[in-house]
Amino acid sequence: MKRMLNLGSEKELKKAIKVVDILAKEVIRQRRKMGFSTSNDLLSRFISTTNDETYLRDIHPNVVSTIRQEANRVIGENQELTSLEQMEDLHYLQATVYESMRLYPPIQFDSKFCQADDVLPDGSLLKRGTRVTYHPYAMGRMEEIWGEDCLEFKPERWVKEGGVFAPENPFKYPVFQGGFRVCLGKEMALVELKTVALSLLRTFQIELATAQHRTPRFSPGLTATFSGGLPVMVLERQ
Repeated sequence: MKRMLNLGSEKELKKAIKVVDILAKEVIRQRRKMGFSTSNDLLSRFISTTNDETYLRDIHPNVVSTIRQEANRVIGENQELTSLEQMEDLHYLQATVYESMRLYPPIQFDSKFCQADDVLPDGSLLKRGTRVTYHPYAMGRMEEIWGEDCLEFKPERWVKEGGVFAPENPFKYPVFQGGFRVCLGKEMALVELKTVALSLLRTFQIELATAQHRTPRFSPGLTATFSGGLPVMVLERQ
């Protein structure tokens, strides 16, 4: 009934879908205007500012080893994860997941629309209806935000003294958005992601299969993808 009458949640859903359509059409419009043989549109320029081989040269064996050691200490060697409490004690795993999404956020960019005239903290005046776009992919690589080591994959930046995970301000790390707009599925997504990652890392040895063939490239789009995929070799651990 709500769908027929365009009321309540159905009305809001239609608005949300319209926003996504606008963003998708804008990406397509830019690419068509610039031509597919160029990478001078805004999104491609953001994404091409870094060589992904820097991060994907290997699977960071020291990080994998630390995750496995932490899991053996918290869960027990050759034991299965049995509780949320155990998951919450895997601080280095959490730090690694956050660091991965700092460099490779699931959503590369997002936009908000002003419902009324507003002023940003820097004094910029925004009129009602103005679209403001932010780019987590680019923000995760900005020295002004993350310091001189911003291009390094460094889970330790999320761990404070005592080995405890320390989150950053969500407006510095907007992977899950922030404030009233924070992702409602954030905690569930993190549990699922950490559970799968931990299971894979404890069971298999994973190696890149692309190092000798081509440099992996992040592909522009509404969600995170690699151009041509990211082939890996999966070997069962002995």
